[in-house]
Amino acid sequence: MRKKNWLILLAAVVAGGLAGFFTVRMTSGGNNSTYVYHDPDSGAVVRNVSISGEYPDFTYAAETSVKAVVYVKVVKRSEQPQGPSSLFEYFFGFGSSIPREQVGTGSGVIISEDGFIVTNNHVVSGATEIEVTVGDNKTFKADIVGTDPATDVALLKIDAKGLPTIPMGDSDQLRLGEWVLAIGSPYGLTSTITAGIVSAKGRSMPNYSGEFKIESFIQTDAAVNPGNSGGALVNIKGELVGINTAIISQTGSYAGYSFAIPVNMVKKIAADFREYGSVQRAMLGISMLNNSEDLKEEKKLSTSDGVYIAEVVKGGAAEAAGVRNGDILLSIDGTAVSKGTAVQEIINQHSPGDKVELEISRDGKILKLSTTLIGKDEQEMNAYNQQGNVNLFGAQLVPAPKDELEKLGLKTGVKIASVDKGKIRDAGIKAGFIITYINNNPVSSPQDVAAEVKRARRSLLIEGFDQNGTLYYYGIGL
Repeated sequence: MRKKNWLILLAAVVAGGLAGFFTVRMTSGGNNSTYVYHDPDSGAVVRNVSISGEYPDFTYAAETSVKAVVYVKVVKRSEQPQGPSSLFEYFFGFGSSIPREQVGTGSGVIISEDGFIVTNNHVVSGATEIEVTVGDNKTFKADIVGTDPATDVALLKIDAKGLPTIPMGDSDQLRLGEWVLAIGSPYGLTSTITAGIVSAKGRSMPNYSGEFKIESFIQTDAAVNPGNSGGALVNIKGELVGINTAIISQTGSYAGYSFAIPVNMVKKIAADFREYGSVQRAMLGISMLNNSEDLKEEKKLSTSDGVYIAEVVKGGAAEAAGVRNGDILLSIDGTAVSKGTAVQEIINQHSPGDKVELEISRDGKILKLSTTLIGKDEQEMNAYNQQGNVNLFGAQLVPAPKDELEKLGLKTGVKIASVDKGKIRDAGIKAGFIITYINNNPVSSPQDVAAEVKRARRSLLIEGFDQNGTLYYYGIGL
């Protein structure tokens, strides 16, 4: 059998066996009909359901929502190097570069009358110029307020007032089989509306990039094509329930599967961008496996429900709550979780400092635990080793050796022992650097640095000396 190669495509224009069967017989009785489901194994099951003689009316949802969905044009410019055209230029290093321009399109959703617009990160990533066309064909230059590759959400801002908006719905209340509309600009065809149903919730897709991803997609069969990315997924009441972001296809065009980011996730991210300029991401601090009958048997678990906790991260919120490796997470704040994506979706709607209630199964006993969620950086700060060192932004901080302090004429300071991938390295700070002040406050231990970072809201000003005794200042955004 030839294996099919399915492609997961971001929808922006930029570059077995069957377990049994059933038969259905319907007898009409006005709007009430009797469905007889015949299962060879269990026998016939009869259920009365109410069915309207007509399809649902989408006109209200379509007409009220389409005005708030915008067309997004993105320009990406880069310099393409060109080699020397003569021997003279070759020897003397002359050459030129040719400006290269790429144009992509997508969609966006107006979420406030004063011009805030939600779209996908992949629509605007790398953009040098963004142009937004609203429903009355007026065009505006847009600025990026924030982007979040982990969820593929971006927030734009245009200088406009009195714009139409879509009321926010509750994606947690979506039900399988519920009608939804996808609105966007596929192939540049603005204000295009397609209809479908919610096919599944909590979907994830293979991550080939290796980047950190938070995925709990709404899957629909509403037709979505390149250019729909960033557009609206609305329910029959005209409420925004998701942002369309991707399709699965062998051809690059719609093939029956489309995916949207739940609006509850989008609301929190957009609010963080407006208040802080970046996502304030909470962490529970666990590594998870989806539970199953096979896993239950392998690990000798008491239940196949919930999510198996493979590892509790040191310094995390789960560890503080008393969660252990091998526990089974059954619910968060009373909401049952059966997949890791469900856990991600719930936690991602919270901010560091929020309290959550956990229901845990351990050795067949049900435990109720509570904890306060923390951010990734705070989690790293809490992971002290026995020497009192701190891992922060990819760097290991240690107390500065006395002889190095004396050499630099310092009384106190904190040494950066090693630098790995993270904000410290991105800022250009190298191993061996001695930190003396954080935001103008003196620091004498790694814990002092951790405390200053915890107090800071938007940015850090790091002052200190390199190994040659040169004073440097570095700024890091949080």
